[in-house]
Order: sequence, then structure tokens, then C-alpha cells
Amino acid sequence: MRTLFVLLLGSLAYGALAASAVAEQRPIAFVGATLIPIEGEPVEQGTLLVAGGKILALGRDVAIPANADVRQVDGKVIMPGLVDTHSHIGQVAGADRSAPIQADVRALDSINVRHAGIIKARAGGITTVNVMPGSGHLLSGQTLYMKLREGNSVEDLAIRNAAGGMMGGIKMANGTNPLRASPFPGTRGKAAALMRTQLIAAQEYCKKLASDDKPSRNLGNEALCEALAGERLVHHHTHRHDDVLTVLRIAEEFGLRVVLHHVSEAGLVADEIAAAGVPASIIHIDSPGGKLEVMNLEPDNGRLLAEAGVLLAYHTDDPITDSRLFLRSAGMGMRFGLDRDTALASLTINGAKMLDLDERVGSLVAGKDADFVILDGDPLSVYTRVLETWIDGTQVFNLDDPEHAIYATGGYGAGRDAIASDIIMMEAGL
Repeated sequence: MRTLFVLLLGSLAYGALAASAVAEQRPIAFVGATLIPIEGEPVEQGTLLVAGGKILALGRDVAIPANADVRQVDGKVIMPGLVDTHSHIGQVAGADRSAPIQADVRALDSINVRHAGIIKARAGGITTVNVMPGSGHLLSGQTLYMKLREGNSVEDLAIRNAAGGMMGGIKMANGTNPLRASPFPGTRGKAAALMRTQLIAAQEYCKKLASDDKPSRNLGNEALCEALAGERLVHHHTHRHDDVLTVLRIAEEFGLRVVLHHVSEAGLVADEIAAAGVPASIIHIDSPGGKLEVMNLEPDNGRLLAEAGVLLAYHTDDPITDSRLFLRSAGMGMRFGLDRDTALASLTINGAKMLDLDERVGSLVAGKDADFVILDGDPLSVYTRVLETWIDGTQVFNLDDPEHAIYATGGYGAGRDAIASDIIMMEAGL
């Protein structure tokens, strides 16, 4: 009997998937919403037209194909899917206690794509995320850029480059987090020395790779070669102003492309950050506690960086702040002086730029991926709710669906990971 049920379910799933594939070929027109494209002025009572996972057109006078599925969204707001430049969802785990520098470790090998945190992030309107190992090491591993699609494996969610490789950066840290007993550094000076020594060794490895005398394969140095060549971004955890300057110093010495993360004392060195042309991804923390080096974190950190000319984004650092409340971060930034346009960009296009993904995501532009969020009010209002989240033209969150809503609002079952039957049902559209 169970075998018959499985076969029947498989048959239904196949039929539903086939029907879904046909449906996906039809354009979808979202009509009547206020569109916030980020790159461009808002459009009142506009139309967003998507098909094949891409944005086809948007504006007031969009020609809607006869075969389009028309959805009236009058009074709603549509903006690009949110880009979280720094998150730990998916139960990600990187380097262990064996060494302070472990460039060979990959986040993708430890991500649980059924984790409830990923479902909650969809409920917060997040569509693109940089999943990173922790900051208890000078280098804790390679990060992974993901679309929060529904999928059965990390390969299904991974964002790929033109060559088909999975995209990501590399996570480094300084300050108090990596300081501990040997073989870890015990002082800030030793931490910088260890990192410089490793980068010099990697430079030698890279040179040998280009010669006839090729070295034995070293996975960590391979990743560092990509960083030294500017092909892999360095996402650097740092807080205190002197630690920030150390990052800038090492980045200049080795030609690293760096994104600063957290940057609690950014206001003290905002001009230096701007002069270096380095972007900053920050977090809004509105409750006391944590480590001493964040004691000077001010709520106007975003404004100070933006006024200095630094490319600014917010991140969740989930679980430090909840992915469901990501819109609130920029709203609080605006409350403390950040201008509205930068606040909105800090959740979308600016983060996309920090991941080298701005040609694909971060704004509503024809030709970009159909990643967007439907809201019931102003994005920066604390009263606004995420109604729907769409990735590549496919809905991945719907507040009207009780199975989805529980992850947005909480309650019994809100921490439950997706299970095999959920995946089958979602893929089958059942």
C-alpha cells in the first residue's frame, strides 16, 4: 500500500511539475503597485512584468502580453529582493580549533538547506545572502553566495558564475574574536603578523602555479590565490578603529578586495575607509551587551559612513539580528539621520555590489533576475509586513499561506526545519 502511495505521489508530482513548467512560461504581470526600483524613481500604480525568471519590463505603461497571468496588487509596494551580505543561517560551520587560518574550509560543505533559518529569511524578504563561517579565526573559510530558492541541496541554492562555479568570498577576522591560546594569536600584533605570513606564503604558491615547477596541491593556498588575484572578495570582520586600519593596511599591501563588516567604530575612521575605496557592511544593534570592542557602536554609524562617501550596506549577522526584521535595520538607520535613498540601497543594490552581483540582483531593472518583495506599506515603516517573496520569478513565501506564515509570525512549528515531504509537496505544487 505504501509503495502504491509513493508511486501515486510521484505521478502527481510529475504531472504537477509538468503543468508548473508550462505555467512558468507564461509572463506574470503585477499591476497597480507602487514600484521602488532602487535604480530609478518610484513608480505609482505601476506594472512589473516577469517571465522566465527575469524582469521583462516595469513602469506605468507596460504592454501586457495576452497570455500573461495578471495579478492585481493595488495599494501594495514592490521592491527588489533584499540582499544580506553577512549571515550564518543554514547551521553553517567553518574552521575548527586546530589552527587560526583555514582557507581550505568551505561553508558550502556545512549548510543545511532545510534549516528553519532559511525559511524565516524568506519571510523577511531576503532573496540573496552571503553565508559565512564565524569570526573566531583569522581566516575561518570560504563563504557561499546563495539565492534562498526552494531546493534539496546546497547546489540548488548556490549562485554560480559564468563558468558554472559556485560563488563566494573568504572570511577573515581581527580584533578580540581570534585572540586565544597558541596556536592562535594572543595579541593584535601577532594576529596581523600571522595573516601577513600566510599571505606571503600564498603569493609564493601562486607564482609556482604559473611556472613549470608546480607545487603540490594546497586547497587553502588555491583560495588565497583567488583572493590575491582579486577574484574572491575578502569579507573582513572588524570592530575597533585601529583594527579597521590594520585591515586597510594589509589589503593595500597585498592588493586584496575587501568588504569591511560590522565596523563598530567606523565614525572614527570614516574618512580613511572612504579614501581606501572600501565598502562597509554594518549591523544595527539596539540593545546593550556583547564584547567591549563594540562599546562605541553608535546608531548613526550608517549616516557617518554614507556622508564620508563609503558604499554602505546593512546585514543581519543572523542569528545576532533576526532575518525577519532586516527591513528594520535600514529604518533605524534613517531614524538616526541616514537619507532614505541610501537606506533603501543599503538593503539591496549596495549589498549586491559588495558580492559582485549587482548586474543580476539588487534593483528592479529589465534583464535582471526576477527577485522581488511585495509589501503592504512603506519598506522603512515598522508596521509594514512582507506579504510575498519571489526569487527567479517563483514565489517562495506567501503570508496568506498558514504553512509559510508560521515562520513569519512565530508560534508552534516556527523552528521546524523543512522535511522531505515538504520538499516533494512544494516541488509538486501540492
